[in-house]
Amino acid sequence: MNEEQDVTEDTESAEGGAPENDRLSELVRELDEVRQHVLYAQAETQNVRRRLEAEKQNATTYAATAFARDMLSVKDNLERALDAIGDDLRTDDRLAPLIAGIEATGRELESAFARHGITRIAATGQPLDPNRHQAMIELPSDAEPGTIVQEMQAGYMIKDRLLRPALVGVARQP
Repeated sequence: MNEEQDVTEDTESAEGGAPENDRLSELVRELDEVRQHVLYAQAETQNVRRRLEAEKQNATTYAATAFARDMLSVKDNLERALDAIGDDLRTDDRLAPLIAGIEATGRELESAFARHGITRIAATGQPLDPNRHQAMIELPSDAEPGTIVQEMQAGYMIKDRLLRPALVGVARQP
């Protein structure tokens, strides 16, 4: 501040005063404005960089979401095929390789899901969680009202996000 005063006093005495002083204070004010704009620009650049980094992280973490949803129907169909095989067919030696192949495919699919952070949502016996379960029907039951007593379709999470809600039946008082 002393240097500014010295410069101001020198210019006032040399030029006679006020116009040069006004010009200097105008330049100082412009310099302050430019400094503010630079600080704002730096802050904005840093915010954009952080936002892009977060978006990049989300994109890599959840890139397989659409593909995983498509694969859930494959898993559902494999489970239905296995459920449809009765005990009498399981003992048939001619169907043993077919059943073993379907079971191996199901295990491989579960293993791929696990590698990519896709997990099944616990449902039966749990209290209804509207963030993970979709209640389809109410069933008379001795269980506590609001407890899941039937799972119609399994639900899945991909890491910490819902991939598909579990379709469930919820207990109500008889």
